[in-house]
Amino acid sequence: MSIVTGTKLGRYEIRSQLGAGGMGEVYLAHDPKINREVAIKVLPAMVASDEQRLKRFEQEVQATGKLNHPNILAVYDVEAHDGAPYVVYELLEGETLRGRLRGGALSTRKAVDFAAQIANGLSAAHAKGIVHRDLKPDNIFITNDGHLKILDFGLAKLIEPISNVNDQTDVLTRKVNTDPGAVMGTAGYMSPEQVRGRAVDHRTDVFSFGAVFYEMLSGRRAFHGESAVETLNAILKEDPADLTTTNPNIAPALERIVSHCLEKNPDRRFQSATDIAFALESLSNATSHSSLPTVTEMSAGTKWNRERMIWIAVCALLLVTASALAFARFARSTPPNATVRLALATPDNATFPARVTISPDGSLVVFIATNASGKRVLWLRPLNSTVAKQLEGTEGASSPFWSPDSRYIGYFANKKLLKIDASGGQPQTLCDSAEVSGGSWNADGTILLPGLEGLYRVSAQGGTPKLTTKLGPREEAHRWPYFLPDGRHFLFLADAARKEDHSIRIGSLDSQETKALFSGISRVAYAAPGYLLYVNQGSLVVQPFNAAAEKITGDPKTLVEHIAEVGMNHEFDFSVSETGVLAYQTGDPNSELIWFDRSGKKLGTIGEPRNYGMVSLSPDGQSIAASLMDSDGRVADIWLLDLKRDNIATRLTFEPSMEGDPVWSPDGRKILFSSTRSSSGSIDLYQKPAGGTGDDQLLLGSNAAKFPTSWSRDGKFIIFENWALKSQGALWVLSLSDNQAKPLLQSTTYDQFQGQISPDGHYIAYTSNELGKWDVYIQPLALTGEKWRISSNGGVMPLWRNDGKELFYITTEGALMSVEITTSPKFEGGVPRQLFQANMKSINQGWCYGVTNDGQRFLVNTFVQNLNSAAMTIVLNWTTDLKQ
Repeated sequence: MSIVTGTKLGRYEIRSQLGAGGMGEVYLAHDPKINREVAIKVLPAMVASDEQRLKRFEQEVQATGKLNHPNILAVYDVEAHDGAPYVVYELLEGETLRGRLRGGALSTRKAVDFAAQIANGLSAAHAKGIVHRDLKPDNIFITNDGHLKILDFGLAKLIEPISNVNDQTDVLTRKVNTDPGAVMGTAGYMSPEQVRGRAVDHRTDVFSFGAVFYEMLSGRRAFHGESAVETLNAILKEDPADLTTTNPNIAPALERIVSHCLEKNPDRRFQSATDIAFALESLSNATSHSSLPTVTEMSAGTKWNRERMIWIAVCALLLVTASALAFARFARSTPPNATVRLALATPDNATFPARVTISPDGSLVVFIATNASGKRVLWLRPLNSTVAKQLEGTEGASSPFWSPDSRYIGYFANKKLLKIDASGGQPQTLCDSAEVSGGSWNADGTILLPGLEGLYRVSAQGGTPKLTTKLGPREEAHRWPYFLPDGRHFLFLADAARKEDHSIRIGSLDSQETKALFSGISRVAYAAPGYLLYVNQGSLVVQPFNAAAEKITGDPKTLVEHIAEVGMNHEFDFSVSETGVLAYQTGDPNSELIWFDRSGKKLGTIGEPRNYGMVSLSPDGQSIAASLMDSDGRVADIWLLDLKRDNIATRLTFEPSMEGDPVWSPDGRKILFSSTRSSSGSIDLYQKPAGGTGDDQLLLGSNAAKFPTSWSRDGKFIIFENWALKSQGALWVLSLSDNQAKPLLQSTTYDQFQGQISPDGHYIAYTSNELGKWDVYIQPLALTGEKWRISSNGGVMPLWRNDGKELFYITTEGALMSVEITTSPKFEGGVPRQLFQANMKSINQGWCYGVTNDGQRFLVNTFVQNLNSAAMTIVLNWTTDLKQ
């Protein structure tokens, strides 16, 4: 029975009835104590005697009473009247979201604004262990000032260890279209697990949120049949129509957020409402009540789209400069279609930023930097924020790439392919991966990655990689895959030993056949509406490309000069989003050969800055052998620098191929090196007199890639790396008396390389990843079975002091380390200690440092430009410059 006007419920005076439903009647009332209007929900006496309904009503009170959030209906008081309990709520003025949607779809800006408020409210509820379980437009209220309030936690369930999970088992037997609050969910907005009658958690609200968000954007329900049964069946088996069929201006990134909410499997959805809020915040730096359009409208091609690009750029600059006045002036004076460039600095507690990678939706940047503990980890920064956060658990990360929905980051570490949620959490290992030269992720959940025989594919959920492309004649590897828009075809670099054999190629998931697009040696990326981006002779260039026809359609144009190369195998530092955002980092390819003492004090520089690669100090310390690269990294030659004659440089090799890895003979008269000059494309071992006279002599040729690392003090044998196809890296020994080669250290499960013979010829120091990361080891050259790990926290490039009593190596973070070595009466390695941090050009391509015989001075191949002080550059609306 309705309560008449003027009735007192405790101190509250009833003014009028506002509505009624299965869970009770709602009244407008006056609270004289605070002198405010309130809403009161009364459970009728006839229902209060129903134990189940009373229990659910009490549950609503308990749940809602725990919440205090601007997007959740506030509870003021709980009392009883004539045996009927009632709850006092804040009074709202406005309309339900259902009422608003009767006018059709909302604007994209308004829908995103409302969605962000809903996500924030759900996040607060979930943080208290409360699940709504009946989120729908009828239970979302829009106040007159634009605030959203989530109503009716009558179905909320406090998440705790559950002894009885059968409350949901009869969902399918219940009538669905009943009064609000009378059922455990509403058809059309229920999650698949609710439909199946299974126990639910907070992810059921994520699904319902997705259904509501879809309806706000499209004006129609995500799941709707002619009957409740057909609707429930659609939830279980069907996907809603693409949002772009009703609104072509919906940005792909926004549609991916909705789709990610509506995954049938809870494990594949956003794992929390906080994640949703983070994704929405990344799309727009507008507040819930901003009059500015959101980033999701960028794809509309309207005036708002262009202006919003400028606003984002300006906001990012403001956050750095903290100048609101400058923002207003900039917004008024900048043309709406202008290209805008931002400089993103490195976090204060990080050094050496590298491999800046923009998310597909253009809102997030991930990059690699060394943290305060000296670990290379991934960092994430939204473009609308000045703060970059470290992604925990990503130590040793390299070559990051994004999932197409901008939710996950794939990367390589410790011979594994992993992924991590951009919002945080623990990384997930997907598969083993000895190669680290890039990955690409399509919308179907397939990831391409490099391997020994070509490119492989693996599910984004993990599994065993399957061969997708096969190496062609004279090709060394397939690297840097990049999916084209159809998600089936992809670009990649076919790396080769000889300059003329490198190419950018296109492949398909449907066939192992590939075709060449053009000659190049770089990572390559596709950018909408039809461009290829790659590096040529150190400059980032853009070239028109028809992806459907798989054809180049115009001439290349230079965008940026001196793009930084930040890793092995042509890993240039640039990235592009689907929304017209370009990210890159520049760097001088040249380096300097600098002398340092043991404390890291600079003692002097040798010669002029040049594009040096590996270096080797002669036995007498009077000469340097170094590889010098050409402008695009396709050709290198060995040069000698005479320290006795004012560092005069003399060219030693002259072939149009890659010459590298110089090693001096113990008497200083010959130089051993690797070369790709063979017509077969193999990498073979050669030697040449250090004086430059005489021909190059082939020492060992075979199909395997071979790199010399050490020459025994007695001159009788050479240690070299053998990287045969389908095998791990191994150390072999070449006898110079009979020119016979045989394995020394090799394994079927891990790599062993960078071998260095001790001065007394009894031990070999080398690098191995048998524990999943690079470490330096020593074992007897006689292979007695003994072995000692020398590095304590990762290391590469071991070098002996001339008397064998000290070993040096470089950590994977670039610190030069020292370890004392004792061999009598037994072998013993000391505790590693850091000498200094070396700004070395590369720690991946071989020895980039040398040490004098007394161990007091170090020659280091050092960056000309210290990347620690370099800023990452972000360009908004970068294609505008192409039209000028």
